[in-house]
Amino acid sequence: MMNSNPETVSTDYDTSDRLYFEPLTAEDVCNVIDLERPDGIIVQFGGQTPLKLAVPIQRYLDEFQPAAASGEGRVKIWGTSPDSIDAAEDRKRFDAILNELDIKQPAGGIARSEEDALAIAKRVGYPVVVRPSYVLGGRAMEIVYNDEKLKTYLETAVEVDPERPVLVDRYLTDASEIDVDSLTDWEGNVVIGGIMEHIEQAGVHSGDSACSLPTQNIGPEALKKIRDSTVKLAQRLGVIGLMNCQYAVTLAGEVYIIEANPRASRTVPFVSKAIGHPLASYAALLMSGKTLDDINFKEEILTEHVSVKEAVLPFDKFQGCDVLLGPEMRSTGEVMGIDYGFDKAFAKAQFAANQRLPLEGTVFISMNDQMKDKVVPIAQGFHDLGFKILCTEGTAAFLEKAGVTVERVLKLHEGRPHAGDVLANGHIQLLIITSAGDALDQIDGRQLRRMALAYKVPIITTIAGGLASLEAVRGLKHSPVEMIALQDFFVQGKKQVSVNQVPSSAQHL
Repeated sequence: MMNSNPETVSTDYDTSDRLYFEPLTAEDVCNVIDLERPDGIIVQFGGQTPLKLAVPIQRYLDEFQPAAASGEGRVKIWGTSPDSIDAAEDRKRFDAILNELDIKQPAGGIARSEEDALAIAKRVGYPVVVRPSYVLGGRAMEIVYNDEKLKTYLETAVEVDPERPVLVDRYLTDASEIDVDSLTDWEGNVVIGGIMEHIEQAGVHSGDSACSLPTQNIGPEALKKIRDSTVKLAQRLGVIGLMNCQYAVTLAGEVYIIEANPRASRTVPFVSKAIGHPLASYAALLMSGKTLDDINFKEEILTEHVSVKEAVLPFDKFQGCDVLLGPEMRSTGEVMGIDYGFDKAFAKAQFAANQRLPLEGTVFISMNDQMKDKVVPIAQGFHDLGFKILCTEGTAAFLEKAGVTVERVLKLHEGRPHAGDVLANGHIQLLIITSAGDALDQIDGRQLRRMALAYKVPIITTIAGGLASLEAVRGLKHSPVEMIALQDFFVQGKKQVSVNQVPSSAQHL
């Protein structure tokens, strides 16, 4: 194993015979290849870095291992070929494949100048997601809503020139994001490992979003489209081993692919625990030449339990850092909750992430104008469970007009006692708060969120997170959490269902 940043697992005797603590550059990797002369090289388990090394490593192997040299002693990259990896990574090649397979993606383009970016934004319509063409962890990615913000982004966040183009894509408002992990063997057989629905809306980085397996709100037609597209794409790319695809599903049920990565995703350990099958081990066997039939993993597994992955965020460790979620990844870890219903599974995941959901008290709600209508069912739901709803003037007036009983409190810049005083005095048990509109409100919101962190008060910054938390609190008030060992979910054996036999109500299991 080569790992420039080794952790405990890398040094385990049953993980690797030797660990090379070396820089992950083509030169260093090729030096280790020359020394070890391995049977195969696996690049699927190290994230984006080894994928970028696949082409230069293959070039090195081709140069120093002539075509005539074959059989024993010849080193090969196992699994998906470097050319297929490049096809998935290269925007133009990937777009051509999607058009060939009739798989929709959000409208967009590649901008090599400010004029290009503005023209693409005008063509696809705002809001748009803008990001550098080669980006890791959503770094420097942003959602912009007008020409002025786009110009500011291009001037301050990235340099735009032909060598470093920027991707500009239509942002799908109110869409749900879906993660799919799949396995493919060298014969072209494909099995879906798991389909996960993100709880936060599309636009929040997948590493920061909670997700549920199985999906909870995606219709059978959309799920079928997702399965079909994943299988077609894996076969067309010639994937051998793991592939992760991300999709967005609109409220109307339209399915758009966001990206495909021919490698293990951060979701693989979660899916493996959720379905009771070691996907990484299976992938390694497939890359070594086994088939899905050989390892007896031939059909997608639909579990009778629900598993929820939640991100662990480090905001309390960084003074002054805002807690709002966006396209740039902030999380430093993940936890998992598992139960026979979504409500308890989500609640367990929140407990594990140190988010203590209250069962009584006061919920403070502050929304920007775009979100006020969407927060009504959340506010009404918490009120019906016996919570007091506390709001600043604008949100309070909107909720009262919608029939929700609320109490008012001043904003931080409006006088005393204000929302911060009420929070400091321990009279707020949960904050549901989004980004604000004007500058003063933005400062108030940031300060209030930082105060909530200091006082260990749970904070929710998305509508989807609010709805999921409401469902979890409702479940907790109905009955307490029961701790169940992971192994106990698979005592009765694993339920395997063919994709063709998936019931229409599968998303509600």
